[in-house]
Amino acid sequence: MTQNGPKSLWNALTTTVNASDSFVSGGNARIARAKLLKSSILGGRAEELRGKSVVLMTADQFSTALALFELDGLARRIAICPSDFRLDSLPRVLDATGADALISDRTGTAFGSIQLLSPRPNHLVPQNCDRSRPEPTEWITFTSGTMGFPKLVVHSLASLTGAIDTSTPASRVVWGTLYDIRRFGGLQVFLRAALTGASLALPAPREPATSYLARAGALGVTHISGTPSQWRSALIAGAAGFIAPEYLRLSGEIADQAILNHLRAAFPQAAVVHAFGSSEAGTVFEVRDGAAGFPADLLENAPQVELKVENGTLRVRSDRTARSYLGIDAPPLKDADGFVDTGDAVGLRDGRYHFAGRRDARINVGGLKVHPEEVEAVINRHPDVRMSLVRSRKSPVTGAVVAADVVLCAQPQPGSGGKPALRNQILQFCHASLAAHKVPAVIRFVPSLAIAESGKIARDGK
Repeated sequence: MTQNGPKSLWNALTTTVNASDSFVSGGNARIARAKLLKSSILGGRAEELRGKSVVLMTADQFSTALALFELDGLARRIAICPSDFRLDSLPRVLDATGADALISDRTGTAFGSIQLLSPRPNHLVPQNCDRSRPEPTEWITFTSGTMGFPKLVVHSLASLTGAIDTSTPASRVVWGTLYDIRRFGGLQVFLRAALTGASLALPAPREPATSYLARAGALGVTHISGTPSQWRSALIAGAAGFIAPEYLRLSGEIADQAILNHLRAAFPQAAVVHAFGSSEAGTVFEVRDGAAGFPADLLENAPQVELKVENGTLRVRSDRTARSYLGIDAPPLKDADGFVDTGDAVGLRDGRYHFAGRRDARINVGGLKVHPEEVEAVINRHPDVRMSLVRSRKSPVTGAVVAADVVLCAQPQPGSGGKPALRNQILQFCHASLAAHKVPAVIRFVPSLAIAESGKIARDGK
């Protein structure tokens, strides 16, 4: 999106309304984009929210999508609560955002003088707002909150959509997403569809991936996004045959070579792209060459983004980064030079930077640090492994050792030596690529791994 792009999502609707077949769907609900111009999910009361700070907390993505179309350019601020948002954290968010109104379909969410509106996606009424003079709306997204209460991140529509090309109409495109649109990566999918005239097929609340992908395939999804963990789970469940996308996108986690290879094999007709970004840094870059990591020369050549590696982590400066964290005691989001420290550790190898993992999530093995994702990337390359989770296990000698839970592609064949032989093969695989302190001391074969509400693999129960 350029500075000449739409001033609001409503403006984007008016300029793409000729895409008469385009739609937004979620579960059994579906609405044509053209009808969005005339309809209100808020009982025709959106005008009451003009210039106000609004917290949006809905049970399903379809309601969120319709509310965002209605509120952007009208509300002063929209805070989008993620799907796993805890109700007991709501007073803190209402206070931090200076909320005037809460849009929620949860019961028991009235708070004092805060205006409460309930979205009604199955009972749309005529829209009656004056949309002739849209005002800039602040968009507030949430960090994952794995280290405590999530940070609130302040964006504008321009910073959120700076990487989206709106020059080519996409009316025949149907976007799907395994990644919830109330998270940064999923929100990018919603905005791509919103600004380009594409259709959007959203999962219903708690809908299994197999059910969603079957429905997405029936809706003719051409472009689809998810985290690497979501894609691994979908492949394990045998859901790949439900869709035939032209474009497949990964974001939210490290895309290691194993998952890129698996997806290329499962969807040979699709362009497989992995994107790097975060709530704070915005969308930074895409990698389209089928290889994990990114070329070293991207540090000098990333479009519209300045990149550098400092103290082992990737730093970003661009118009796409968030403005700040929200709150009186919020820490600085950028350094003195305007760079955002992503906290993602990277290492240079053979002319390419590879992501090792989060700087603050390392395992301490006798004073030596181990990134779990680095070990997982090696284990996942084994041809009999579909996915893995590396974690810390207490040790009386070193304080901690590396342990791995491993999901196999299939059970070992009779006569192959079974799981003990396979365990030894994986350990040999690790010894060939990793320093000794990074090799798992324990390998446990499990039938599945939990995926958190965020779409990422659940680490330490989160």
